[in-house]
Amino acid sequence: MPNLVLLRHGESEWNAANLFTGWTDVDLTPRGEDEARSAGRLLASQETLDLRAVHTSVLTRAVRTANLTLDELGRSWLPVRRHWRLNERHYGDLQGRDKREIAKQYGPDQLKAWRRGYRTPPPAVARDDDRHPANDSRYRGIPVAALPATECLADVLARLVPYYDDAIAPDLLAGLDVLVVAHGNSLRALVKHLEGISDEDIVGLDIPTGVPRVYRMGPDLEISQAIYLGDADAIRKAAEAVAHQAG
Repeated sequence: MPNLVLLRHGESEWNAANLFTGWTDVDLTPRGEDEARSAGRLLASQETLDLRAVHTSVLTRAVRTANLTLDELGRSWLPVRRHWRLNERHYGDLQGRDKREIAKQYGPDQLKAWRRGYRTPPPAVARDDDRHPANDSRYRGIPVAALPATECLADVLARLVPYYDDAIAPDLLAGLDVLVVAHGNSLRALVKHLEGISDEDIVGLDIPTGVPRVYRMGPDLEISQAIYLGDADAIRKAAEAVAHQAG
């Protein structure tokens, strides 16, 4: 039976600065690099895991996390597919702004709705704003109408599930163990889809950086087991730290 491993990228420079990142392309911090290597060691310790395919977003922090993880595993030779549909949620006009300052300006309830709400997108960026993906060369060739100027989690789910169905699921159905390296919100959307989490309950889900989550799948890709690898107390604290980023 195949295994699916979900891995949020290691700590990024804007995670450390407490800024809304979204589709802004920032690098890992040294701590984030260490988290990626630690994830590789955890995956290497799993005797029943035989990774054969990798999928990442097109953002540097996910690409580098995958590379460092695979290096630690001794599997830098694995085929990797990168796609914008695995990108982080686009935070619109919040991108580049401090989360605590947004909380002070708009109040904690509005911030929570923008950060964790399922159907509440932040204010959009204009087409001529540098933060609009149409102005980034990596998205050349993608119709502008398909590129987000802002997103809620429901929007992320809508653009991510087709990629799961068309690219990731076929690898799993072929019997391959698959690693997906993506972002807090693209992985929240995928976990919602895989585990059938309700629109209301998804608000409380926080995914820690650099911690592999392994799904043991059945023949029809039903989930037989879902576990985080590593120390349970440390994982809980890491998830709580994500929840408290906005103070």
